[in-house]
Amino acid sequence: MLPAHEQADDTADGALLNSYILRREIDDSIIMPFSETDTKSDIATDISNLEEEISLYKVILHNDDYTTMEFVVEILMDIFKKAEDEAISIMLHVHHIGYGLCGLYPHEIAETKANAVHRRAMEAGFPLLATVEPA
Repeated sequence: MLPAHEQADDTADGALLNSYILRREIDDSIIMPFSETDTKSDIATDISNLEEEISLYKVILHNDDYTTMEFVVEILMDIFKKAEDEAISIMLHVHHIGYGLCGLYPHEIAETKANAVHRRAMEAGFPLLATVEPA
């Protein structure tokens, strides 16, 4: 709540003050998303609820007969930021089992990563397929 001297003013002279108040309320909500009266458990509950709202999606690479193992490792290291040993392990899973999990991401990020795989594969002349599905 704003102090009484900063309450909204409906007069023409109060337009500037109203603008300041609105800007301050927006800034305060960005800087301090929790009120001073929130307890630690209130904040923990809010964070837990936020985590539940963020659904994760799997990005999966699929095996084909043309994409080289080296290219798949490169994709895993560049796009999915995997260490070389983890990238090799995922690539071998793709090669032997037919698919491999690249990671779990929020939907937009998962789609962006899958699109990046398709773009890079097409540029390199490979038919590598990446799919996105709910986790």
